[in-house]
Amino acid sequence: MRSIFDFVVEPLGGRYSNTKDINGVNLILNTQIFTHQNVNRLAIVKSLPITGDTNISIGDQVVVHHNVFRRYHDVRGVEKNGKSYIDDDNYLCSFDQIFLYKNKNEWKAPKGYSFVKPIESNNIFNLNKELPSIGVVKYLDENFDSQIKQGDLVGFTPGSEYEFIVDDERLYRVRSQSLTIRYEYQGDEKEYNPSWT
Repeated sequence: MRSIFDFVVEPLGGRYSNTKDINGVNLILNTQIFTHQNVNRLAIVKSLPITGDTNISIGDQVVVHHNVFRRYHDVRGVEKNGKSYIDDDNYLCSFDQIFLYKNKNEWKAPKGYSFVKPIESNNIFNLNKELPSIGVVKYLDENFDSQIKQGDLVGFTPGSEYEFIVDDERLYRVRSQSLTIRYEYQGDEKEYNPSWT
């Protein structure tokens, strides 16, 4: 099965990731279908689009938009599948709904976006646990033509970040154009990963 413009993907696990195993007990975190935080974002690519050029291959693991697998209630309250639904194992996913892809056991960011790991704030008088708009580049856009490299400490435009959990790490997806400055390390920077991830 192939689509003209879209990838066909299968969820890795179920459609929702709303349970957590704690000491052998399965704890349900959320029972509502409309919250995007508990929708599974990991998928396996089953087929590539007929048109277009991509570095993504069949069998690659991808991080997708939360609406790919999400269910919703229509205006009458009837539960429905989203427009990406084909059947329980197959969903359509456009290229702009893929945020990361794992090729040869290495995560890569598609064109236009990079992922940044937040930095812990060392200001004891600040209630925020992390420094705003500063982080370490974890996955850099392959096509980004800049002096910024993976592992650099960077600043990005406020409000340009979007949160993801990838391999139990909290990361921000940022448009590569929003990476505005490269800082020098001072030696006291510490990556921030909250315990709930």
